[in-house]
Amino acid sequence: METLKAVFFGPDPQAQMRKCNALIRANTRQLDRDLMQLKTLDSKTRQHIINASKRAERNPSQAKQAISETKTFARELVRIRKQSSRLTTSRAQLQSVGMQVNEAFSVRKIQGSLQKSTAIMKDVNTLVRMPELQSTMFQLSTELVKAGIIDEIVEDAMPIDNLLEEEEDEAEAEVDKVLQEILQGKLSQAPAKPESPVEEAPVAEPEFGDQEATLDEMRNRLEALKS
Repeated sequence: METLKAVFFGPDPQAQMRKCNALIRANTRQLDRDLMQLKTLDSKTRQHIINASKRAERNPSQAKQAISETKTFARELVRIRKQSSRLTTSRAQLQSVGMQVNEAFSVRKIQGSLQKSTAIMKDVNTLVRMPELQSTMFQLSTELVKAGIIDEIVEDAMPIDNLLEEEEDEAEAEVDKVLQEILQGKLSQAPAKPESPVEEAPVAEPEFGDQEATLDEMRNRLEALKS
């Protein structure tokens, strides 16, 4: 029956609106989950930086190694915060799309016609480039095209991943700011001794663990949020 109605009278506007809203809610929930994971990663990375700093205070001979470790983790923290900021912006854009879509369907119900929205088009084109949202945003854009709210999406825009790569060089300037924020200059005051055989020997640090394994785990979790 629904199929016959669609053939003779066109798609049901209410059904289209419900489907669009369902896709927007699904995307919003996904972003909320990703933001919570990034918040956890942020907290853990801060703690790794603090632990390395404390180790340097207890044993000044390890200060040089600790500085290297804190900077490595600070770079990861910069990446985490950039990703969190990007997802927060995307969530706001998604909420804006939801409000505009509902407004467009309301106008259609009153006036019996629907005008295409360049504002929705712009936001959808941005959101569809987000790896975290790509699949469901394509579904949403398809529904919006069917409803006549937007034209076909632009698929040749620069992917977000490329933009992330361009930011890597700029991130180095933010590392010192992150360390200053967390350590307030404490690490930079720790006396560093010349390298020696003792310094090069591996030191067991239960509270810090294996740096490479920890970094790999953090990077894998960050990449997983973008795939």
